[in-house]
Amino acid sequence: MRLAVAKETREGETRVAMVPELVGKLIALGYEVVVEPGAGRGALVTDDDYAAAGAVVDERALDEADLVVAVQPLTPAAVRRLRRGTVTVSFLPTGQELGLVADLRDCGVTSLAMELVPRISRAQSMDALSSQSLVSGYRCAIVAAGLLRRFFPLNMTAAGTVQPAEVVVLGAGVAGLQAIATSKRLGAVVRAYDVRTVAAEEIRSMGAKAIELDLPALEGAGGYAREMTDERAALQQELLTPWVAGADALITTAAVPGRQAPILVTAAMVEQMKPGSVVVDLAADSGGNVEGVVAGEVVRIGNAQVWGGRNVPAQMPGPASRLYAQNVLNLVALLTHDGALAPDFDDEIVVGACVTHDGAVRHEPTRTALEGADQ
Repeated sequence: MRLAVAKETREGETRVAMVPELVGKLIALGYEVVVEPGAGRGALVTDDDYAAAGAVVDERALDEADLVVAVQPLTPAAVRRLRRGTVTVSFLPTGQELGLVADLRDCGVTSLAMELVPRISRAQSMDALSSQSLVSGYRCAIVAAGLLRRFFPLNMTAAGTVQPAEVVVLGAGVAGLQAIATSKRLGAVVRAYDVRTVAAEEIRSMGAKAIELDLPALEGAGGYAREMTDERAALQQELLTPWVAGADALITTAAVPGRQAPILVTAAMVEQMKPGSVVVDLAADSGGNVEGVVAGEVVRIGNAQVWGGRNVPAQMPGPASRLYAQNVLNLVALLTHDGALAPDFDDEIVVGACVTHDGAVRHEPTRTALEGADQ
């Protein structure tokens, strides 16, 4: 069996889908691992590192591949190089990639999307959304500390006392909790809010104070929050305004894969923040939690610098790649039986992650969207 590691070609993508330290485990599963030249360069992994681990470096890695692993979706040209029946594993935001989904279907490629792996206990080791959110949460706290022109921690000196920074985090999923933990480790006073009931205890477990707004909880499926009504959103913004205004640094992390990020903070709320304050919006790629944010840029709103996160895990490609590669390895192991690549379509993980197979679109929402686009 031939497993190909694709070189990422999308702008700004520095991660790689497999790292040398895991190549031996793929070989033990029965795979010949073939890597496109330069695939690991962005993550500071050389071709020689792969070769030393037992992989073959070959510019024709995708040709004759049984399984292709990548971070971002393959290009249409790369898809057309694959044989019918080839399996691909990558992130695949179907709502934004309907044309590519059609190519995968028409080329008879079986595609599995890492963001569609079900959020169940048995699939935790394959949960790439969580592993990459961990990286993002850490990174956004570091960005906030770097942009803020004051100390995060309390400092008591002979020259006087420097008070700690006040950090507010909105959203307490994996990324939010990591942002809280990192900000606390840097010495800030941290307060956080999430619409889910269970989040308050998780916030406190990180050493932060939970912001209580006396609003009904919005528990949703898969650990995500339910969408809120316009009326609820307006009331929540009103109640959050004094907390935002009092923050030296505001970090927002509320995002749901495949959906527009909710606007949690209006430009008017940001305009009430103090001179020198900073806002870090981790959800900028999906529209942003902060009105006026621009992904990949720092803009000024009132007195605040507003940083819009763009492919944030790729800003820490080494650890992000290692975590993602382990997720991929665990999924590949699930697809492999008795030394053969044989996805079990009775397995809820395989079924949940599958977008295309055997010339058909198997993911129902994507099939419906594609049929609508064809009409």
